[in-house]
Amino acid sequence: MTAILVVEDDESLNTGIALTLGGEDVRIVQAYNLAQARRELEYGKIDLIVLDVNLPDGSGLEFCASLRRSYRVPVVFLTANDLESDIVTGLALGGDDYITKPFSLMVLRARVSAVLRRTRPGSGTDSGEKLTFGSLTLDFGGMEYVKKDSKITLSRTEQKLLKVLVENRGRILTRERLLEHVWSGEADFVDENALSVCVKRLRAKIEDDPAAPRWIKTAYGLGYTWAMEER
Repeated sequence: MTAILVVEDDESLNTGIALTLGGEDVRIVQAYNLAQARRELEYGKIDLIVLDVNLPDGSGLEFCASLRRSYRVPVVFLTANDLESDIVTGLALGGDDYITKPFSLMVLRARVSAVLRRTRPGSGTDSGEKLTFGSLTLDFGGMEYVKKDSKITLSRTEQKLLKVLVENRGRILTRERLLEHVWSGEADFVDENALSVCVKRLRAKIEDDPAAPRWIKTAYGLGYTWAMEER
């Protein structure tokens, strides 16, 4: 059963979200402030959090940033702040999606379902399925990578970087998160320039034009993202 934690201080909206997202295989846990949300996370397994940004006892953005130090649970932000800078900040702090108020409950349900499909164990590159992006075929299970019928040889670090980008396609991954993932346990001792070098080498191997990359896009001032053009 999937457990979704809804953190929203507007009781009627919280209830509406709970009724919309709930179902036979979905358990909804409701919280109206960050203190309640922390307690619920301690009590049991949560598979996704729907998180309001402005809460009575603090910022959902700061809560998400602190959450990322201990939990990998997906977070979908809800907020009345619709400035592009607010959205970028939410995604950079570890959010998986960002929905501005007012919003359709049906759209929220669809986007929550999309995040769950993308992040649940056994999805995406963990399934052993070959993924095709234009002239690229990526088989992470078999560790085989092909571009225009020619095999590509990737280092272990390049494979880890490619895998995390593809698994999170469409999302901006900050340089800090990429360093932490690719150089797990070593991030504090790795020169940040190592990431730029690794991205440059990976682009040279998979992109038709590394100077104008189709797949590994730069999010200036933040990090990198894999373009959403799977076929």
